[in-house]
Amino acid sequence: MGLQPLEFSDCYLDSPWFRERVRAHEAELEKTNKFIKELLKDGKNLIAATKNLSAAQRKFAHSLRDFKFEFIGDAETDDERYLDASLHEFSNFLKNLEEQREILALSVTETLIKPLERFRKEQLGAVKEEKKKFDKETEKNYSLLEKHLNLSAKKKELQLQEADNQVEQNRKHFYELSLEYVCKLQEIQERKKFECVEPVLSFFQGLFTFYHQGYELAKDFNHYKMALQINIQNTRNRFEGTRSEVEELMNKIRRNPQEHKRANHFTMEGYLYVQEKRPAPFGSSWVKHYCMYRKETKKFTMIPFEHRSGGKVGDEELFVLTYCTKRNIDTIDRRFCFDLEASDRPGVPVTMQAFSEEDRKLWMEALDGKEAVNVNFFNINLYERHNCSAQLDKIGFTVIKKCISAVETRGINDQGLYRVVGVSSKVQRLLSLLMDAKTCNEVDLENSVDWEVKTITSAMKQYLRSLPEPLMTYELHGEFIVPAKSGSPESRVNAVHFLVHKLPEKNKEMLEILVKHLANVSKHAKRNLMTVANLGVVFGPTLMRPQEETVAAIMDLKFQNIVVEILIENHEKIFKTLPDATFPEPISMSVSPPNAPPRQSRRQGQRIKRPLAVYNLCLELDDADSHSSPREDTPTGSMDSLSSQSPTPAFSSSPSGLLDGNHLIMDSGDLAGWTTNLPGQSRPSMVSWMNTPSANPAATNTASSTFFFPNPATGSDRTVESIAHRKARAVYPCEAEHSSELSFQIGAIFEDVQFSREPGWLEGTLNGKRGLIPQNYVQFL
Repeated sequence: MGLQPLEFSDCYLDSPWFRERVRAHEAELEKTNKFIKELLKDGKNLIAATKNLSAAQRKFAHSLRDFKFEFIGDAETDDERYLDASLHEFSNFLKNLEEQREILALSVTETLIKPLERFRKEQLGAVKEEKKKFDKETEKNYSLLEKHLNLSAKKKELQLQEADNQVEQNRKHFYELSLEYVCKLQEIQERKKFECVEPVLSFFQGLFTFYHQGYELAKDFNHYKMALQINIQNTRNRFEGTRSEVEELMNKIRRNPQEHKRANHFTMEGYLYVQEKRPAPFGSSWVKHYCMYRKETKKFTMIPFEHRSGGKVGDEELFVLTYCTKRNIDTIDRRFCFDLEASDRPGVPVTMQAFSEEDRKLWMEALDGKEAVNVNFFNINLYERHNCSAQLDKIGFTVIKKCISAVETRGINDQGLYRVVGVSSKVQRLLSLLMDAKTCNEVDLENSVDWEVKTITSAMKQYLRSLPEPLMTYELHGEFIVPAKSGSPESRVNAVHFLVHKLPEKNKEMLEILVKHLANVSKHAKRNLMTVANLGVVFGPTLMRPQEETVAAIMDLKFQNIVVEILIENHEKIFKTLPDATFPEPISMSVSPPNAPPRQSRRQGQRIKRPLAVYNLCLELDDADSHSSPREDTPTGSMDSLSSQSPTPAFSSSPSGLLDGNHLIMDSGDLAGWTTNLPGQSRPSMVSWMNTPSANPAATNTASSTFFFPNPATGSDRTVESIAHRKARAVYPCEAEHSSELSFQIGAIFEDVQFSREPGWLEGTLNGKRGLIPQNYVQFL
């Protein structure tokens, strides 16, 4: 049972039951007042908590943005560049999320707190004031009535009549006030329902808008996430291969350190203790120095260094050696000593102490000292070939062709093909049979169940590793690595194409047979899980090896993998066509082209519904022009090779002034790109937000104020006129990925350049063809 209605006629009776009903209405309004007061307190706490969360998230984003991974070596792979950029990308994601959270906090204040406070003060406060008047008038009315009734009947008629009139007027005033108060009570009882619920509804609308924006952003982020997962998997695969090689080298050096000393321009180098004589009676002291000697010039260099003092390096001392003699223990109370004499200090020998007798012998040999031993410690064969009989001859080609034929016939769909290793004894047995001219033709790999597919693949890899020289030769190893470290995808392919045709004919022929097979294997990746990237990890160290085995060389394994990926992906062009007559231009890492802006025209169907944040830093998995659908199951590796994708430039390497229109992920923490108010358009930054219409002007202004770059669609006429119909020159090469785009090389001149409707893109004419040009690839003339 709800509150009983207050009848206006009861105001004139003012019965006890009427008063009870009035008190019930008043109690309900007081309860409503307390509820709103508590709700406002909780709402303000919610705003404070939201701001604290936002501050913590921003601090977290700031930490992500400021950190950068350092890499070993002189270059990174594309995958590693994308992983480096991902932290900055995550920072932008959180930053934009917090901008929307701030808008939410502001909307809570505007749509919930202020309306409820206004209702509480203006409406409930007004009822309280009316109640005070009503109670005061009630007291006055009944006091005056009692006083009037206590008048003596003996009073004069005129006085009595005047008193009656006064009472009557006061009663009328009381009834009018009572009517107004009753009306106000019932009005507020009805008004409170929508006055309280409407702000809460607005609050939830804003809250759900915030979550919906997060949901939409997460959907768009999915493209970037899938690409990044591929980068992570590729990097992990390369790490596994590199780690095994590093551990193998470490174990080799552990077993025989002297045989694995790095060859350099010093004949001998290492630590020696040098005797430093002091004036009597202090005697002498022995100070540890790092010493280096070049036999060709007889120059001896020593630098004092003490590990225990924090690694402080002293001043370098250089002299020309005259002679070296061994010190016997009968002439000095220390072992392993020898004397050196400098040409500028004749007759003043310098006494040095080695770490051991063997160490002294090595120094004496290098310094041509007396009693020197004949130890040629730098005659190192970095790749031992014990009993190596593998050659690129007729038998070699037969072995590889038989193995490939068997794999393609029996095991092309086997999971982990070439990654699953066969039993070593079986592999060696098969190899010995295949490499023997008498038994080679008798081995039936296609129909025999005696040889497992993993045994055949392992034998094939072992054969290639047993060649006296890797298939892609020591001589060209460094040249193959260079294009994998930098440059555009097109320039990489061209460079590898050129170098493949510099290989010896037999090497090139064998490489073509093998790469054609690997391309066929990758076509069955959906079942065998051997993607191009996975095959690169397996065959990079097999086909390419540096001549000197060092950690630095092993760090280049990932680039060897990329070269193999390029070979597999472009095998038709590389092996079936001749390269350009001239070697491609040297590739500089500082001029790697930036990423083209997101191509939003490829998702027109969705653009009409909402603005999109396109995450395609690495590749667009749902490209409308591609006939291959994305696959999400990648148990052992990435789905596609990223070797042909454009690399992300280092932040410091982008030429200033070239990326004003579309920074993507540059050094500024702010989002860059063109903003637009056109329906369905989106900002081209990697993390964008929908420009959701807001009923609150303040919220709308706040949202729009976070994007402050000029808009080609709505900017001033002067800005547009300053760009339209101008010429521009390409500062990076670009290969079109869509029929509406232009392909061009560095230095190409574009005519009639204008802004495109696509944010971050220009329209221009090149060689009579008009199309889209990435704005950050050109410089206006």
